[in-house]
Amino acid sequence: MNKLLLYFQLFHNMGIKYFLFRIQYEIRCKGGMLKRAYPISWEDKEYLSLADWRKHAKPFFFSSRKSVKLTHTDSRVLSERVNRMKRGEYCFFSAVWYNLGTDYDWLTNPDTNYKYNANVHWTTVEDIVPEAGDIKYVWEKSRFSFLYDIIRYDQKSGENHASFVFSQIEDWIHKNPLNCGPNYKCSQEISLRVLNWLFALYYYKDSVELTEDVFRLIIQSVYWQIKHVCANINFSRIAVRNNHAITETLALYLIGLLFPQFPESGEWKKKGKKWFEQEIKYQVAEDGTYLQFSMNYHRVVVQLLTWAITLADRNGERFCEEVYKRAYQSVNFLYQCQDDLTGRLPNYGSNDGALFFKLNDCDYRDYHPQLDALHYLLTSEHLYDRQYEDREWYLCEWKANRQMYPPIKKQFGCISFDKGGYYCIREKDTFSFIRCGRYKDRPAHADNLHLDIWYQGENCLFDGGSYKYNTTEKLLRYFMGTESHNTIMLEGHDQMLKGDRFIWYNWSQAEWSSLKETEDAYIFEGKVSCFTYLNKEIKHYRKIVKWKNTCKWEIEDCIDGNPKNMNMRQLWHTNKDNLSLESNGETIDTEQLCSNYYGQTTKCRQIEFQTKNSSIKTILQFI
Repeated sequence: MNKLLLYFQLFHNMGIKYFLFRIQYEIRCKGGMLKRAYPISWEDKEYLSLADWRKHAKPFFFSSRKSVKLTHTDSRVLSERVNRMKRGEYCFFSAVWYNLGTDYDWLTNPDTNYKYNANVHWTTVEDIVPEAGDIKYVWEKSRFSFLYDIIRYDQKSGENHASFVFSQIEDWIHKNPLNCGPNYKCSQEISLRVLNWLFALYYYKDSVELTEDVFRLIIQSVYWQIKHVCANINFSRIAVRNNHAITETLALYLIGLLFPQFPESGEWKKKGKKWFEQEIKYQVAEDGTYLQFSMNYHRVVVQLLTWAITLADRNGERFCEEVYKRAYQSVNFLYQCQDDLTGRLPNYGSNDGALFFKLNDCDYRDYHPQLDALHYLLTSEHLYDRQYEDREWYLCEWKANRQMYPPIKKQFGCISFDKGGYYCIREKDTFSFIRCGRYKDRPAHADNLHLDIWYQGENCLFDGGSYKYNTTEKLLRYFMGTESHNTIMLEGHDQMLKGDRFIWYNWSQAEWSSLKETEDAYIFEGKVSCFTYLNKEIKHYRKIVKWKNTCKWEIEDCIDGNPKNMNMRQLWHTNKDNLSLESNGETIDTEQLCSNYYGQTTKCRQIEFQTKNSSIKTILQFI
């Protein structure tokens, strides 16, 4: 396709504000102006003393470690994890342990052994370098999410690892000069690091290991890191505008709220709060669906909302009404898509292993704890039969008495989220999840009209996942493209035309959809415009009939405008032998990949049905 046309399409999709910002940003970056705006050393200044902070610290989730009471924590599991960390081993993306050693440099990617330079300004650090691998492997430990296992263990066992925790923070500060190296490249990573340090500071507030020198070093680093976030905030608010913007604006608000001694705290708090409210209203739709079309990124927002609402409450502040409404609707959407038994949701959309504040022993894919905490905060009622540990940290010494909204109940039958373009059919033993949506912001995966099927708590037809954001072109194309989803392709063509990195051209768009119930069945119908880079008139129509009181689905796919001689491929991904798929298309059964955890793959079956005709009909049932 003509490059000029692609640039015009990108301009149309992203908008003039985005383009004008990116142009001036690149000019400032290439011209060195951006570099000069971020100093590489800080002014040694005391913003507040340790004694004053201990006496006048703003309210946090808990007043001290003595105030936290845990009832659902297994200290044996935590003991093993903490001992491994003390030996230099760390769990990456809640999936795989890497031995980083006890003197890790915070710069080496353990997946490739590539070492970044800590002495180059962050504006010159390239985050996509083939030999370096995925930069997220360098960022993972520097987020300091591993501190939660240590803190939880200390709380349950009565031990004190404050010395180890503070030594890790000090080590990071000494090995990562201000505004230099890969760990200053992303403002969201900076924000998360600071929030996690704050959790540790408040928890070990009264520990003798927290000396005046240690406190002074950490506070100065916090100040200058948040100063960086504020200076670069428009990159996330204009160029990125996703969960990064929510994280960064919240960090500005919370640091401004909790540390009024900083010179810019009043500005950070005021602007951070305003921008946070704007991002929540923009990114979370009225029906609770999320702009990034990702279950995991939506959970990130749920956790950030829990931090925001709880700490605002504790400090006598309040957000605009829409923040609470969108928080409540977010819980409702994710809960309606959740399997009750396992706590899992469809592995839908980008899944990069993000779980910033892990305050429980549940599996990474289990969303119970995070939804439970925010639901209780908004309703003062339980969402599940059991209570999860997250609530014991967030609501310590404080009983939620908001009762703003009624408790959420599980819906059965037809469930529609028209704003986001999700349609669900829930029965006693089965759950069908269908995607049919329009995009106002850039899509991540080419997956319109994808179908997930769950049976008795097992995800039997599933989404392939994400694997890595920086890997081979073949793997990127598979996981981000149409082939790893349960929908159709035209030969080897994705629904949209792939551009560089996270860019797609010729966005697929839903034209109409409906979900209805009859006496015998639930019926979904939807039509999307897709493959328009092959022929702008191509439409994909899908009809799904779920027969009542039986584990039987009938799926019909039709293509209008299909170029001649192109095979239509109907794709299904499963690992179940008791799943019967019968179709009027030619059957091809191959081995493929799926990724349940970031950076990890397992094998799965890809069953596809091909035809040169304009339609395929398939009967799916459990035997």
